[in-house]
Amino acid sequence: MASHKISMAVRTFSTSSSTNQLVKAPLQIFGIEGRYATALYSAASKQKTLEGVEKDLLKLQDALKKDVKLRGFVENPTIKRGVKVEALKSVAQKMSLKPESANLLSLLAENGRLKKLETVINAFTQIMAAHRGEVSCEVVTARDLDADQKQKLLGVLKSFVKSNQTIQLSTKVDPSIIGGMIVSIGDKYVDMSVASKIKKYTELISATV
Repeated sequence: MASHKISMAVRTFSTSSSTNQLVKAPLQIFGIEGRYATALYSAASKQKTLEGVEKDLLKLQDALKKDVKLRGFVENPTIKRGVKVEALKSVAQKMSLKPESANLLSLLAENGRLKKLETVINAFTQIMAAHRGEVSCEVVTARDLDADQKQKLLGVLKSFVKSNQTIQLSTKVDPSIIGGMIVSIGDKYVDMSVASKIKKYTELISATV
């Protein structure tokens, strides 16, 4: 039943535009949130409102963080779905959300999936980042990197992505790694920390004792 409702949501998004053919998203995200986000991407792509919908969802996400009453209403499982649908239509109108964004809220409410709203928004922003050719990269070091070190690091990291992609770099300091770095770029993960080497050597020595 749940899978059927999600399929209905995908079809509803699709039929809001001129063709029922789904536009393939540049990033595949699994799970319920992935299916809703992908359907929304397809609908917004056909209507040429991708950037507008992304702004809508970020605005909505911010409102949910700041407005305790709104968040409580969205997350309250005792409120009837029909009541939520009508209330969220009013919210969408007051926030001047685009039809595709408003449709997402209605579908989540109708299908009892509003608790997934936050993860759907996060999934959509990931798809949009891929749409723009952005690749997220987190680098963990034992000490802060200065501007020159970051610039050199970016130069090296660019060799791991395509020429039409850009790196969105975030850095984090964790003294426990002692030295070296841990790099997560896209779906790749490389642990080049001193701590990991020490652990590896310790395990080798322990195995021979």
